[in-house]
Amino acid sequence: MIAEFESRILALIDDMVEHASDDELFASGYLRGHLTLAVAALEAGDDHSADAVHAEVTRSLEKAILAGELSPRDQSLVLGMWDNLFQQAKAK
Repeated sequence: MIAEFESRILALIDDMVEHASDDELFASGYLRGHLTLAVAALEAGDDHSADAVHAEVTRSLEKAILAGELSPRDQSLVLGMWDNLFQQAKAK
C-alpha cells in the first residue's frame, strides 16, 4: 500500500515537470525528498496507510519550516502543493 501510494505521488510530480514553473519545480523536488524519507521511516512501522504518509510528510515539513529551511512564500507553495498532491493521489 505505502509503495503504491508513494508511486502515485511521484508520478503526479513527474507529470508536472513539463509545464511547471521554476518555483513549482523547486517545490516538487523538495517534496520528493521529504516523501522519500517519510516512506522509508514508515516502512519500518506498522501503519502503511495514506493518512500515515500524509502525517509523516507534514511532520517533516513542519520540522523543516521551524528550522528555517523555507521562506514564508516557499512554505506556502510547498504546503499547498503537498496538500494538492496528497488529495490527487488519494482520489486515484
